[in-house]
Amino acid sequence: MRIVATALLLLMAVVFFVSRSLVPVHPGWGFVRAFAEAAMVGGLADWFAVTALFRHPLGLPIPHTAIVPRNKDRIGDTLAQFLRDNFLIPVVIARRTRRLDVAGAIARWLTDPPEGAGGRFRQGASKMVAQVLDGLDPARLGGMVKAGIGARLRETEVSPILGQLLNAAIAEGRHTPLLDAAIRWAAKALASNDHLIRAMVHDRAGSILRWTGLDTTVADKLIDGLDKLLAEMVDKPDHPLRLRVEEGLVRLAWDLQHDRRARARVEAMKNELLDNPAMQRWLDGLWEQARGALLAIARDPERAMNGKLGDLLRQLGETLQRDVRLSHTINRFVRRSIVGIAADYGDGIVRLVSETVRGWDADTITRRLENAVGRDLQYIRVNGTLVGGLVGLVIHTVDLAL
Repeated sequence: MRIVATALLLLMAVVFFVSRSLVPVHPGWGFVRAFAEAAMVGGLADWFAVTALFRHPLGLPIPHTAIVPRNKDRIGDTLAQFLRDNFLIPVVIARRTRRLDVAGAIARWLTDPPEGAGGRFRQGASKMVAQVLDGLDPARLGGMVKAGIGARLRETEVSPILGQLLNAAIAEGRHTPLLDAAIRWAAKALASNDHLIRAMVHDRAGSILRWTGLDTTVADKLIDGLDKLLAEMVDKPDHPLRLRVEEGLVRLAWDLQHDRRARARVEAMKNELLDNPAMQRWLDGLWEQARGALLAIARDPERAMNGKLGDLLRQLGETLQRDVRLSHTINRFVRRSIVGIAADYGDGIVRLVSETVRGWDADTITRRLENAVGRDLQYIRVNGTLVGGLVGLVIHTVDLAL
């Protein structure tokens, strides 16, 4: 287009000189000369205007030329501020993402992925995930995961949760097998350690009881009584002592939810458990197992998708299609996340644009902007040449008429 615009300007120059010499032959050539003369002026003026935007015409330092190179920093700042004021405003983003249905798109893709797209997507995503997991420092990443889990557990008050779980278990009778198992364990422990009870009775009995051997009889009676008591507690659900134990569990469930001192003790125990080196090692091992599983899935996605993971993802897609509330929650979370990113990082994005443009040299920004506008710049020259010629033709006609 640059060649076309320049060739048209040269053509007008040739036409002007030819028609100028032919005007004495016929007056009609005056109209041709007027058109070509004005076309040259219009073409040259627009060539100057277009060139002055990006460089000095003919290399001459004419004032107010090479506008883009001289103002590249201001252009970068203005462009960045334009993005900030018109695109990265939370209100604008919230309005634009109001109809965004991420959950629906995920559900459709999981239940019925496009032919071939699913495989390509899984292969590409899996390769990226595997490279990320291999490239990141396992110790550092594991430490971040462990710290995140630990921080989340510390923020969560577990006492009310435990109380609610215990209360629900008692209401549905799920505590009964555990209580029976505890009583049976106590019976086995008593049978395995009866010598301790005998030794205790022997040590605390008087010399007369030991001399007469009654200490052994007392120990036997005590052991038999305890054993019978435990057996009755297992066989009789309405045993008084068993009922007292269940009342204690109900009271414990209430205390875990409502008693401040009980909740404080549970929180203290939780924090001590989290600070325990054994727990830290367990979390490390948990992360390594998860990382290994993720790597296995990433390296062989088709096998993983054809197994339980694929069934789970398809079930997830079906659930998203059926559960309107869940889909609404996911979409709302995505919208809020996008708005939050814009609010938190909008200024950073603006600075990135501004500093990137500032970092370009004058030739780079000139070339990129000129190429971005492209053929339209040369169409301006072509239009200027033709419009100038028409204006010259009108002026010549008016001049003759007057």
